[in-house]
Amino acid sequence: MTTEPDATQPSADLHPDTVAIRSGRVGDATSLAPVLWPTSTFVSPSVDDARRYATSVGADRFYSRYGNPTVTGFEDAIAQLEGAEAARAYGSGMGAVTGVVLGLCSAGDHIVAQRQLYAATQLVFQAMCPRFGIDVTFVDGTEPGAFAAAVIPGKTTLVFAETPANPRLDVIDLDEVGAIAGPVTVVDSTFGTPVLQQPLKHGVDLVIHSATKGIAGHNDATLGVVAGSKELIDWLWGFAVLQGAVASPFDALNATRGIRTLPVRIARQSASALALAEALEANPAAAEVRYPGLASHPQHELAARQMSGFGSLIAFDVAGGLDAGRRFIESVQIAQHATSLGGPETLVTHPASTTHVNLLPEELAASGIGPGTIRVSVGLEHQDDLIADFTQALAAASA
Repeated sequence: MTTEPDATQPSADLHPDTVAIRSGRVGDATSLAPVLWPTSTFVSPSVDDARRYATSVGADRFYSRYGNPTVTGFEDAIAQLEGAEAARAYGSGMGAVTGVVLGLCSAGDHIVAQRQLYAATQLVFQAMCPRFGIDVTFVDGTEPGAFAAAVIPGKTTLVFAETPANPRLDVIDLDEVGAIAGPVTVVDSTFGTPVLQQPLKHGVDLVIHSATKGIAGHNDATLGVVAGSKELIDWLWGFAVLQGAVASPFDALNATRGIRTLPVRIARQSASALALAEALEANPAAAEVRYPGLASHPQHELAARQMSGFGSLIAFDVAGGLDAGRRFIESVQIAQHATSLGGPETLVTHPASTTHVNLLPEELAASGIGPGTIRVSVGLEHQDDLIADFTQALAAASA
């Protein structure tokens, strides 16, 4: 009879491809598919048992805001993939971000965050944190030493990075972030996925994912996850129970299913993304193509050093600005216009009108987002078909 690896410990001796298949199965008994526990509450055998569950961290057979066996399986899988002691799932990626920020920071604390961020995360730091008396300093995350230089000893509680960053794919030095002593260091690794990079191995304290994206990978789940030491995750669990941004068992099941194919999906998507990025770079109608796998990317060498692959995201500017960008978006035939990433379909997004629409013009400019900037999430279609589609759409945009 085969035995299951201990779901609470990293599988350092296994490749990520194997961990993706083997992890998160402890509660599944003999079922090969993840088992769904759709219940919101559980019967307690006795009053003493109920008291023990109610006062235990992570009890997953008491009340599903505290924990749920299907969600626990997903959390265990992420913990193993990230080489973490534990993980906590949330109802969305932003639920995870706000859960970390408000779970760790209080009035009078200070946060250092990079300017290159997903817009909703930026607004948490820029608009929400000041309401709670939390100060935030923004730095250029690509500038060596910028994070450490902004830390205020005894006051800075959190250092927050995102790499590769949304939408321009700036790459942040994980070793540099992990070496900062004092505050808790956090990296949003959504674009990297646990298959392409593991920030915890670089000394970072916590890693965040919007598992809605590449991890679940089929556009049928909405959830987030944080992984790190058991001590930190236990602390965050206490706030998460009060915050209530609970991961749905249905979404957790879909995400666990997505994990099973994550390595092969991201390998195919990365190969297609590189081919498409090279074709775009050779097309005069596309300007400033950003893909970490291109030698022209400003942090290409850094990406090659800390990532095992370059991912499925590309950013570029359509020559001609907003009108040309609109014509491009409305001319693609295989790619589809939608605001997400990491799924099997290739998606194109105009960040200034969607993901970053709430930023002021000067904030867009500071993030490198122009009126013709396009973000591409490369899917699983044949790369030759994608290249042909983008070529004809760029021709239409230039007409």
